[in-house]
Amino acid sequence: MDIVIIGDGKVGHKLAMQLSGEKYNVTLIDKSERKLRDTVNEMDVSCVVGDGASADIQRQADVPGADLVIACASTDEMNLFCCLLARKLGAKQTIARVRNPIYHRQIDLLKEDLKLSMAVNPERALAGEISRVLIFPSAAKIETFVKGRVELVEVTYPSHSSIEGLSLSELYKKHQIKMLVCAVQRGGEVYIPDGNFVPQPGDKINIAASHQEIEKFLKLTNGMRDKAKNVMICGGGRVAYYLGSQLLELGMQVKIIELDEKRCMELCDLLPGATIIHGNATDHELLEEEGISKADAFVTLTGMDEENIIMSMYAKTRHVPKVVTKVNDEGLQSMVDQLGMESVVSAKNVTANAITSYVRAMRNSMGSANVETVYKLIGGKIEALEFRIREKTKYTGVPLKNLKLKVNHLVACIVRNRRIIIPSGNDTLEVGDNVIVISMEQGLEDLQDIMR
Repeated sequence: MDIVIIGDGKVGHKLAMQLSGEKYNVTLIDKSERKLRDTVNEMDVSCVVGDGASADIQRQADVPGADLVIACASTDEMNLFCCLLARKLGAKQTIARVRNPIYHRQIDLLKEDLKLSMAVNPERALAGEISRVLIFPSAAKIETFVKGRVELVEVTYPSHSSIEGLSLSELYKKHQIKMLVCAVQRGGEVYIPDGNFVPQPGDKINIAASHQEIEKFLKLTNGMRDKAKNVMICGGGRVAYYLGSQLLELGMQVKIIELDEKRCMELCDLLPGATIIHGNATDHELLEEEGISKADAFVTLTGMDEENIIMSMYAKTRHVPKVVTKVNDEGLQSMVDQLGMESVVSAKNVTANAITSYVRAMRNSMGSANVETVYKLIGGKIEALEFRIREKTKYTGVPLKNLKLKVNHLVACIVRNRRIIIPSGNDTLEVGDNVIVISMEQGLEDLQDIMR
């Protein structure tokens, strides 16, 4: 599949790395020759220097023959125009990054005229990810499948509890919990565990189950925390606006600290139910005055990763129950893990996941089981994928114990007619099922790919 990406910024670069790593033919367009030179040295892509809004530059990048054009330049207007031009030149499908809340609210009205296949709003998607964690603060990270019916939740395995020392099969049998521990991180090692695996206190585990079953597990281990009620947000950008809107609708108290006075005035108009503070959130005295010690949750959303990390560390010292840290620089991720930051989020990763899901579904639209959703777990070392089985095939109707799966692949959950099935060896895959698969292999496109 031939893909052209316009804009070698954070999102464009991440997408190029992810898609080229999955063996798609990727061409990058950007005005900066220096950026593109560094990119060519880093990954296997073609590059064209120039303005993506130019028909000549798009022709040079072979946009007329492209299966997909993804526009992630610096402005929404540029992205929308580039997509319109690309379709006029013959590109089969287009995706635009659209960040302005006003544009995004009207995107459904414009999609047909602009011939857009998909519009992605990174800030809105990131706000949704954060709000899910604040609703369910026991989790470090929450991903959802099958329209929210199944959750994939990352938690830390508890110590001094009734389940300590039990293997996973013993845990499931003894406590009758319908869940599956499908990925474990222990130090620098990552495992897709079987029933004999014995988790240790401090392991980061990913659980697939319904929300009710996950709550049952957390209550068993005394890890259940109430929904956040009082949330302090540092930084008043677009993510803060979207997050503030969502949290206010959920009945939470929201306080946003923003350095720019003009932006504070805008937020006062946009979020009349929130408390907007003009000040520097890195000032510990200000945080104390504004009641950090009484906050249920503390979210750092400034444009500086280092500032976000430092503020989060301070919140941890003040014993704020839930701290969420925005970190875009992947080079800082390992340091953040070592500092014990529980919930770390990134807008570019959320966007890349959404677009990768679309690309895989598009590439395999004629297959027996399409990719519906893709999430990267544990620093991208593991993928969680949702497949929809569209037609009868050689693996449907066969008990899972008789299917030969590749090593480090796991069928984590089956959803059939709204019913959630945590599979045993006697369960089968059937036409119409949504199937959640955990894999240490990158780039799966069809359910057949997990079979030996």
